[in-house]
Amino acid sequence: MDVKNRKIVNAALFATLVFIATSVIKIPTPGANGYVHPGDALVILSGIVLGPIWGGLAAGIGSALADLLGGYVIFVPATFLIKAISAMLIGYVFKNMAHEKKSHYIGLVLAGVINAVVVVGGYCLFELVVFSKVIAFAGVIPNILQGITGLIISSLLYPLISRISYLVTE
Repeated sequence: MDVKNRKIVNAALFATLVFIATSVIKIPTPGANGYVHPGDALVILSGIVLGPIWGGLAAGIGSALADLLGGYVIFVPATFLIKAISAMLIGYVFKNMAHEKKSHYIGLVLAGVINAVVVVGGYCLFELVVFSKVIAFAGVIPNILQGITGLIISSLLYPLISRISYLVTE
C-alpha cells in the first residue's frame, strides 16, 4: 500500500476509534448537560501518531460524528474545530520535540495539556456565544476532568500504540 493510501486508512481507523471511544463510554456530567468520555485520549493519540493534518482530520471527524449521532447536533461544528485544532497542535508539538524516547513522554504530557487547554477554552467560548455565561462556566470543570482523563488514558495506550510500527505515517 502506498503512503497516501496508508495515511487515509490510518486516519479513517483513528476517526472510528475516536467515535467509538466518545460514544460508547459516557459518564454524564451534572449541571453541564454533557459527558466525560475516553475519546480525548484518541484525539491526543491521533495527533501524535498521524501528525497534524491527518490527526486533526481524524480527531475532528470522529468527535463530530459522535456529537451528530449522539444528539448533540448544535455542537457538531464546534466539536469538529476544537478537536481538529487540538490534534493538529499536538501533532506539530510532538513532531518537533519528541526526537528521543525520553522526550516522547514529555511530549505526551504536553499533548495532554494542549488538549485540555484547547477543549476547555474552545467549548467555553462556544457556549458563551451560543448559550450563556452560566452554561459556559458550568462546563469548565467537567472539561478539565475530560482533559485529565484523556491524558491518563493516552499515557496508558501510547506504549502499546507506539510499538505498532505500521500505524505510524511519517
